[in-house]
Amino acid sequence: MEMASSFVDSPYELLLRALTLIPITHYVIGFVLVLWVVVYNFLEFHIVQDLFSGFRGQRVDLTFNSCSQLYHEVISKCTLLHGRYMSTPWLSSPHLQTTFLRFFGRPPVFDYRREIFNTDDGGIVALDWLARSDVMKKENMANDEVHQDSKMPIVIVIPGLTSDSDSVYIKHLTFYMAKRGWNVVVSNHRGLGGVPLTTDFFYNGGWTADLRKVVKHIRSQNPDVPLFVVGTSLGANMMVKYLGEDGDDILIDGAAAVCCPWDLLLCDRFIGRNVVQRFYDKALGAGLKRYAKKHQQFFTRLSDWDGIEKARRVREFDTSGTCRVGKFDTADIYYRESSCVGYVRRIKVPLLCISALDDPVCTKEAIIWDECRANKNVILATTQHGGHLGYFDGMDAKGVWWVRAVDEYLTILCSSTIIHKQVAIPDSLLVGPQKSIVDKEPYMRLVNKTENQIHVDNLPQTTKIFMERKIVSDAKGFEGSSSIDKFIFFLKRFMEQF
Repeated sequence: MEMASSFVDSPYELLLRALTLIPITHYVIGFVLVLWVVVYNFLEFHIVQDLFSGFRGQRVDLTFNSCSQLYHEVISKCTLLHGRYMSTPWLSSPHLQTTFLRFFGRPPVFDYRREIFNTDDGGIVALDWLARSDVMKKENMANDEVHQDSKMPIVIVIPGLTSDSDSVYIKHLTFYMAKRGWNVVVSNHRGLGGVPLTTDFFYNGGWTADLRKVVKHIRSQNPDVPLFVVGTSLGANMMVKYLGEDGDDILIDGAAAVCCPWDLLLCDRFIGRNVVQRFYDKALGAGLKRYAKKHQQFFTRLSDWDGIEKARRVREFDTSGTCRVGKFDTADIYYRESSCVGYVRRIKVPLLCISALDDPVCTKEAIIWDECRANKNVILATTQHGGHLGYFDGMDAKGVWWVRAVDEYLTILCSSTIIHKQVAIPDSLLVGPQKSIVDKEPYMRLVNKTENQIHVDNLPQTTKIFMERKIVSDAKGFEGSSSIDKFIFFLKRFMEQF
């Protein structure tokens, strides 16, 4: 009897009885709260922080040398860099910012003017031009003239890894700057932008040869026009490395680097650190594999094709493909030698660097704080939020903050007294006036764009070929489709943007 009584009075049984008295709705509410906390931390939301700040955003932090003339004459006049960045409230997560850019970035619709630039080694680089006249749809220019104001400054845009002029963030940048009066040209990497590979030389994170040739080509055609370069993501790494390599011999007047990885080895460690980062790693790796399959005839001859097909991460692809093509012994050696961090101290032209501390692709651990303090020509602007190239602001998420910040910086720099002036253009760069050969025989219709591919047949060895390139909004392609079709479309588009 005593044993039965002790069993009935067991504290565990009493606890279970007490738990059964709690209404089921309370359990549901508790589960939802726990789930919300887990998701909030997992996706790095900051809506609570925004709420406590009164939705005013956080101040942009500037790092620079106290004796920097660039800061006192240019950056001090940039209102956006001295203000606050407040992300769109319903995109209060770096992952939402980054994926929204790829899924629902709503890129503007416009026409590029394409120039096919042939390098000395037989390679092809597609240069996509956009001027104010193209954005405003003016058609009062002669057919034998390039659609750009020869007196306006030129901005060369370098896309990120496997990105090209069709990428959403590139369209936002080029459209905004062209509308503001700049002549903008996107320098697509080899094998991207719809043009085929024609040589065994492929681009990588430290490949600066093509950028140097493109700058030299554009400078030779426009010796008296201010020339700037804007690099994004991996393209920023390539651009900063190029600036440091050329030092005093640089042919541009200023530059801006947005979401630069700085140290590729640190970013490689970071991107495989946790579940969320590994998702980006696989997405970027998938983009590299698509690039390799598109040019399989070259990769099968020069790299470990079996290793490329099995690659699921960027590092695995670099080990089997990039290292063998670029003649690097290991992936770590490739990352170390291709990182731009060691070249920052050699930069001699004004450079603005914009980075988000919550960037899910390029870790803040690699940001060049000390290098910026040591070089008077470099200004670092960091924001608490923004994601990777996202930076949407406003309730409608139509604006991209970093695009406006870069435009404001270059506008003030262009009219400043410290802009880098080319003392003398080498005679080797000076060329006589050339007429555009737009839509004229025998070159017309040599480049045809079908199904997002540009097939080049019997391309002549000429300095440049201009052609009209119609950019049609991808959104029109799925109007009226089912929800499943739309989801598949968005997923495919997300993967392609990386």
